[in-house]
Amino acid sequence: MNYSDFINIQDKKLPYIIAEAGVNHEGSMDLAKRLIDEAAEGGADAIKFQSYKAETLASKNSPSYWNLEKESTTSQFELFKKYDNFWKNEYEELKLYCDKTGIEFCSTPFDSESADFLNDLMSFYKISSSDITNKPFIEQISNYGKPIILSTGASEHAEIKSALGWINNISADINVALLHCILNYPTPNMNANLRMILDLCKEYPKNIIGYSDHTLPEEMLSLYTAAIFGALVLEKHFTHDKSLPGNDHYHAMDKVDLQLFKNMLEKLNVISGSREKKCIPEELISKENARRSIVANCLISKGDIITREMITFKRPGTGIKPFEIDKVLGKKASKVIEEDTILAQEMIAG
Repeated sequence: MNYSDFINIQDKKLPYIIAEAGVNHEGSMDLAKRLIDEAAEGGADAIKFQSYKAETLASKNSPSYWNLEKESTTSQFELFKKYDNFWKNEYEELKLYCDKTGIEFCSTPFDSESADFLNDLMSFYKISSSDITNKPFIEQISNYGKPIILSTGASEHAEIKSALGWINNISADINVALLHCILNYPTPNMNANLRMILDLCKEYPKNIIGYSDHTLPEEMLSLYTAAIFGALVLEKHFTHDKSLPGNDHYHAMDKVDLQLFKNMLEKLNVISGSREKKCIPEELISKENARRSIVANCLISKGDIITREMITFKRPGTGIKPFEIDKVLGKKASKVIEEDTILAQEMIAG
């Protein structure tokens, strides 16, 4: 998503889809490239990795916050240490491969060094929910002057507004997308709280609103609902094999999920249609024939003063409309009007 795409994202017919590969490459460049290929084949607009070193991300006594039945590692430091071998050279290679494949490259930085070297590789930044209160880090990223996608998991409005204020203090010209997110791995459907998207849309009308999903991908229902609620950016973890052990495989989508979702999203877009409420051309014949006109309820002689008892309202709507009743009541009939005749203006004197 280049800068102009970010500015005009509200004009896109479909939400911008980010396949969150994270560290599901597990340190393999071949697997990382496979994830890029499959994300592109599945129809994602962008693929996103995560750039970190365990030493700069978590202390050695940091406890887990994920489902230990799916990922048994109880230390954040130990888990992150398993997958932190990609760095500047590897991401440069992945960026070139994304360009060749035709999908946007992005990686979430988790420290100052990765944020700095990723600036040459990305057209926008993604900031994790975990860093929404990290003022120095947000200010550093804001100084690059690029659009920012900010996840809002586990945050309150005051924290979101503070983060937006730090960005705005650096530059009021930075476009920011806010993603509804629940920091619960995996997120049960009952915890998804997708109506929070509506709250974000109301509270931040100048910002693009999206959704970062951590629910299980069984039906992709959360993503469909998010799109209906107005999410213009959709992010979900992505893997080549959902059956693999590990923290980010079991609640990720794969290429087949993504293809099915993209197909259904296109159908949903067709059904959703225009945002402007108006009569469409295909409704015109129904509008004319299914609405009502003022109709004579009895024989009305020429010169009679038309009263309410003399008229009723029937289809089609080709005559004087019911809302024009004041043009009829108390007026003289200019000619004989047979019972069940649709009244027209020339039948009314004056």
